[in-house]
Amino acid sequence: MDTTLILTILSLCGIGILASVILYFVSQKFKVYEDPRIDDVEKILPGANCGGCGFPGCRGFAEKLVGSDTMEGFFCPVGGSDTMCQIATALDRVADVKDPMIAVIRCNGTFEKRPITSVFDGDRKCSIASSLYAGETDCSYGCLGMGDCVDVCKFNAMHINKETGIVVVNQDNCTACGACVTACPKNIIELRKRGVKNRRVFVSCINKEKGGVAMKACKAACIGCKKCVTACPFDAIIVENNLAYIDYNKCKLCRKCVVVCPTGAIIDANFPTPAPMAKPVVKPETVATAKPIILAKSQDVDSQEENDNSKSELKG
Repeated sequence: MDTTLILTILSLCGIGILASVILYFVSQKFKVYEDPRIDDVEKILPGANCGGCGFPGCRGFAEKLVGSDTMEGFFCPVGGSDTMCQIATALDRVADVKDPMIAVIRCNGTFEKRPITSVFDGDRKCSIASSLYAGETDCSYGCLGMGDCVDVCKFNAMHINKETGIVVVNQDNCTACGACVTACPKNIIELRKRGVKNRRVFVSCINKEKGGVAMKACKAACIGCKKCVTACPFDAIIVENNLAYIDYNKCKLCRKCVVVCPTGAIIDANFPTPAPMAKPVVKPETVATAKPIILAKSQDVDSQEENDNSKSELKG
């Protein structure tokens, strides 16, 4: 065999062995230790990788959670409190129990209540349309109905109602991941407590215009009249910038605000019966002013009878 060929083969083998030794020592020097609990936490998580927790996927959430000393600030909206309690048990920690949440649509401007006054001739994306003009109706705050929220939802929990033009949330599928909240350029989607038996009361409007202007744009708009504030016995409603908002932590679902709202802007969802109608109130002063009038008339009649009797006596 040629000596040159032998030397070449030996040289390549030597270089390979040397490179292997170098790589081994480098890997041992710079190897990164990964906590095995990360895998355990990742297995407990639902694997939706929706980003609702604020981290890039379930793996990223598990890494940050295991690396933290507490569970404060960590929550998986898809798995909910049950999942967080399982993780807390695995990590020998204590998890805060949170109420389950759901996405709600704060716009009730249907075609009937908020007619279309123009047509957007372009790519049917809410993000594009909102950056170019106010919308196809006179309300610049309402739902554009082009479905950006539907596109980003990974749980088939949203769709556009073609009859109303408003997005609808499927409460059975919604995991409160918050992707739709981020995707909506009008900020009409909010995460609220699911409530007892899925019952919720909220203001389905974000129009901050004054009453007359808001009503002209949409018949279902909140006009900031504050009747709901007066009716609420739990101090759960505030009005700022001509717009009412119901604090779901204070609301007791009494629905008194629903009864007094003149435009129907307050929604009571999943209640078995409609909200009771407001009873007409008889003002006390109306009754009080009626009696003196009757008494005055009776006194005049008595006086007239006395005068007539006096005249008849004089003639006699």
